[in-house]
Formats: sequence, structure tokens, C-alpha cells
Amino acid sequence: MKRSGGATSKALLGLLSIHPMSGYDMRQLIPWSIGHFWSESYGQIYPALKQMTAAGLVVRKTEQHEGRPDRHVYSLTKQGRAELRTWLKAAPVDEVPRSELLLKVFFGAHTEKGVNREHIAAFLAMHEQALKVYVATEKRLKKEEAQDPQLPYWLMTLSFGRHRSKASVKWATETLAELERLDGI
Repeated sequence: MKRSGGATSKALLGLLSIHPMSGYDMRQLIPWSIGHFWSESYGQIYPALKQMTAAGLVVRKTEQHEGRPDRHVYSLTKQGRAELRTWLKAAPVDEVPRSELLLKVFFGAHTEKGVNREHIAAFLAMHEQALKVYVATEKRLKKEEAQDPQLPYWLMTLSFGRHRSKASVKWATETLAELERLDGI
């Protein structure tokens, strides 16, 4: 049987390990679960689900509701769970991060005064907001998912995001001070 590869399919296998759901359900779950470090669009989810179904990693059950479109709910198969476990055991591939902000800062001497400060101030605000989201998400998870055995692992990834945002806030604050010094403010 054809194996379904790619990072999208692995992310979807992981999401389906939580419980069966539709592609729409997965997309709705992503922003408050893996969305702080992983993104999948509808354009990635549905083709991957089709491939995963063909590969025998998931099964699709169609729910019919009068007056509404059919709802396709996907569940992991035994083979899908095995594929997920195999992937989880493999060493992660370290990716070189890409940051347009850092690229612009690197070449920042070629723009007008204040442009870099605006970029960094927006970055700072984004990470200050992210810290608030992490606190709210942690409260929500502890309240709504207190009995889920996956909760400690979810909280570990949330902690990573919180630490990263705290470091980003510190960096942005220091960088704004340096930019103000350079701009003579």
C-alpha cells in the first residue's frame, strides 16, 4: 500500500490521535493547539487527507445531515497509528529558521530612520499579545482537558512558545533602545 509522506500528513495523524474529526474540525483546532509552531491550511489538509485515506492511514466516515452538506469525519487506522509512532521515534529534522524581520534588520542601514523601529515595535506588540494568548490557552487547557493524558505534552509546547515570546520581547526591547540610539532619539 502506498505510504503517505510529508510533514502535513504527520501533523494530521497527530491531530487525529486526539479524536476523530473532519478537515474543518482540524483547521479549527490548529490555531489554539499546534498553530503557535505549525500551520496547515485547508489547501494542505484536504489533499493530505485524500492521500492518507488512499494509503490506508485513515478511514473516512460520511455523516449525512438533512439540509446540510455531508460531513466527512476521519479516524486513524491501526496502520495510521503505527505510522505516527514511527515518525515520533525518528529524530526531528532541524530546519533553518527564516525571518523576514531579521532579514530587514540586517539590511536596515539602507532605509529611512524610524522604519526599523516601526518593524521592531510591531514585533514587540505581537509577542506581548502572544504571551497573553499563551496564558489564556494554558488556563483553557487545564480546565477543559484536565483529564487528557496528552495535556502535559501540550503544556510543554505551550511553555516553549511562552519562553520564545519572552525572549523575543527582551530582544525587541533591547533592539528598540539601540535603534533609538542610532537614530539619535
